[in-house]
Amino acid sequence: MTDRTNNNGLTRRGVLKGMALAAGGTALSGLTGPGFNSLAWASNGKPETRSARLGFIALTDAAPLFVAAEKGLFAKHGMDDVQVLKQSSWGTTRDNLVLGSRRGGIDGAHILTPMPYLMTAGAMSDQVDMRIVARLNLAGQCISVGNEYKDLNVGLDTTEFAKALAAKRSGGDAVRAAMTFPGGTHDLWIRYWLAAGGIDSYRNIDTIVVPPAQMVANMRVGSMDTFCVCEPWNQQLVNQNIGYTANTTGELWHNHPEKALGLRADYVDNNPNATRALVMAVMEAQIFCEQAENKEEVAQICSRRRWIHAPYADIIDRMQGNFDYGTGRVVENHPDQMRYWNDHASYPFKSHDLWFLTENQRWGNLPLDLDTQSLVNRVNREDIWRDAAARLGIDKADIPESTSRGKETFFDGKVFDPENPKAYLESLAITRMG
Repeated sequence: MTDRTNNNGLTRRGVLKGMALAAGGTALSGLTGPGFNSLAWASNGKPETRSARLGFIALTDAAPLFVAAEKGLFAKHGMDDVQVLKQSSWGTTRDNLVLGSRRGGIDGAHILTPMPYLMTAGAMSDQVDMRIVARLNLAGQCISVGNEYKDLNVGLDTTEFAKALAAKRSGGDAVRAAMTFPGGTHDLWIRYWLAAGGIDSYRNIDTIVVPPAQMVANMRVGSMDTFCVCEPWNQQLVNQNIGYTANTTGELWHNHPEKALGLRADYVDNNPNATRALVMAVMEAQIFCEQAENKEEVAQICSRRRWIHAPYADIIDRMQGNFDYGTGRVVENHPDQMRYWNDHASYPFKSHDLWFLTENQRWGNLPLDLDTQSLVNRVNREDIWRDAAARLGIDKADIPESTSRGKETFFDGKVFDPENPKAYLESLAITRMG
């Protein structure tokens, strides 16, 4: 059999091999069934280890990890030797997760939700079994466009933008869209947005990978026409008058899932109580981050050299939900601002993870015959989240009754039904399937 490798270096053979390694030949339960291999938590058990090495990228959706460290929440739950370590890129995060802490890497990370799946499925250079134990946030990413297109006032509709890109390309100039990691959330958001306006991100524009903290500098020198990333880099682009915000990604999909707290499976298996303690600390931090009276402090924490190392002025407005798009449009208390806790932001819905796998199938990163439902049940450990929530005494209203949020509707009218992912795929005009 010949490997089919796409431009992201993902192979069908690697995925199938990875799934065999991950599943170990064991049949998994259905999407709405109980978690696979549920851990038997020791009653009032102390953490098996007080240590964990957790990676993060300099983005505001990593704030719960910053707050948990700064406020002593990890230590409060018996984890007084947690290191929260800055990573230079998502590729570095992946590589350090493959290594694991025993080999100088990390045990877990603030991570793009699809990454633990791509890693577990073997759709990357090295397969490693991963688990998602919480979501860190909803929405809060943005798609930005350079001032070269200021007169177009690009927003959700990319029809006129498509014409401008085509004209630029026909003149011999490169046109580029930047995202942060192949198959990751930013990759999927910008491809979806472009495709909805008839732009094929594999044929009509070159897609490049740029680490989040380098987006603004690259836009300044003309390396790309548009990019997708989290804050504070979109606001910084506006503040430096280099470009403007076309949309915040919650406008593409209201309250969409974004980053996750991902851990190596061997850490979870060997340290069930420590895992639960980490989740409890992060959940408390998410509640703190969500409260309006804490936003200024959270922004100040984020701005520190240890964490994002960006000006407070580039962080505070969108942290508080106030969006100046840089086009004259200003939205106060934006309905699609980032959520850390409200609207079930912390709970990792299995139906959402299924969409990420389905969308990666759309773009050829995963084979169409992949058993996505089994993979979701393998990686998604929402049962750990529920156990942590119960022990924290979280209000029942903040604990979803189902592992599915049901049908999801996108800005272009497309509907994803987790009970029928195939119908969603068949509704899409621009894909890399086949």
